[in-house]
Amino acid sequence: MGGVTAGRDPGLQPERTRLAWRRTTLSYAVASVLALRAALHGGATAGGLVACALCGALWVGFLLVAHRRIRALATPGARTVALAPRHAVAAALCTVATAVCAVALVV
Repeated sequence: MGGVTAGRDPGLQPERTRLAWRRTTLSYAVASVLALRAALHGGATAGGLVACALCGALWVGFLLVAHRRIRALATPGARTVALAPRHAVAAALCTVATAVCAVALVV
């Protein structure tokens, strides 16, 4: 069969990945705000405030990694490169540490 094979559109996958990073950062922000609300509900304690501060700092760290990735994916004409292992580890550690803070706030 001598038909022309349609090539893959390289613009769609980076766009979906960029949108996924944005959704994740938004979800992370909502989770941080809910953690703050849970910590302050019924009175502010020193432990609750420390956990909220830690959640906020972790969110900022995750936001920096996500912003770097979003900018790399949005660069026109640039070849999309894989996420650097140290950035992937940083994002994963921020997420796990935030989960630990959430457990500490609930318990």
